[in-house]
Amino acid sequence: YTVTLNDQFCAQSSRLEAEEGKKRRNTTVVWSGNRSKYEERDLVKNEMALERELEVPSCVHDIIGALMVLRHRPFGSEREIRIPLSDGKKFVQARVQMQDKEKIRTPAGQFTATRYEAFLFNDVIYKRDARLFVWLSDDARRLPVQIQVRMKFHIGTVTFQLDKVEP
Repeated sequence: YTVTLNDQFCAQSSRLEAEEGKKRRNTTVVWSGNRSKYEERDLVKNEMALERELEVPSCVHDIIGALMVLRHRPFGSEREIRIPLSDGKKFVQARVQMQDKEKIRTPAGQFTATRYEAFLFNDVIYKRDARLFVWLSDDARRLPVQIQVRMKFHIGTVTFQLDKVEP
């Protein structure tokens, strides 16, 4: 997955190369002005699988840009914010809720972090029945120390933890 963001973390373009079983797909999204153009190419059949254009705000974020916004946008006294988010096929004002402070131990060390829940699953952006949690360190860096997707099928929970911090 490759994404190009501007200095406000607004999405400009993304490219996803995916291989799942016998499927091989290249997906590109270009956000320009108030439009996004989504193209998904089936590489096995060498044909366009899906094309879609969508009206979006002039600054919309992909999933990586939304994480950057979450890291840099103070909540203040709010417990919930909305982030304009698009995958190229859908646009939503994604709800992110600040939850609890927790101690998180990762390979990079122990962190005091705040847990946030981003409501992107259950047919908001992604169809799967799941919950997405992000823990950001409570220091000035606001590092994403842990990301967890809790799914309601046989895989269960997928957890990503911060492995190391480089300058």
